Amino acid sequence: MKSRTLYFLALIFAISLNAQTDEKTHIDAVLNEWHRAAANADFDAYFGLMTADGVFIGTDATENWQNKAFKEFSKPYFDRGKAWSFTTVERNIYLNESGDFAWFDELLDTQMKLCRGSGVIKKENGQWKIAHYVLSIAVPNENVAELIQIKKEKDSLLLLALKKKE
Repeated sequence: MKSRTLYFLALIFAISLNAQTDEKTHIDAVLNEWHRAAANADFDAYFGLMTADGVFIGTDATENWQNKAFKEFSKPYFDRGKAWSFTTVERNIYLNESGDFAWFDELLDTQMKLCRGSGVIKKENGQWKIAHYVLSIAVPNENVAELIQIKKEKDSLLLLALKKKE
């Protein structure tokens, strides 16, 4: 009886692990297709892989794009046939227990050199959709002081404007 119970538990664990692997494979494919759609300037495919209320956080401190505004900003780039090209170098995907929500991080080769992307992806009507994406430029620690000097003035002005809103 004990061996049957252990066998049954092991089987359930293996099935669960396999299901998670399958979901991660699907998520990986969606993220790859999303980046490919941008590289191919396929506006409909790109935004079709995002939720209707999706958010894109860009590298500039002012870039907190809600879906509609991000579409408006991006449309001219896609219309010119040249959006952006991100190639994934490394990616980690983490899935919740119910298998309908995941988060990820990725290292990207881009026109800005190495960048880091991270985000949230959720299942809507059986399809994985990107709900939130954050893009940041990867800066080596030894260059941070130099970067701070480069952006110091603009950041100070932005901070003043933001504090006035409070």
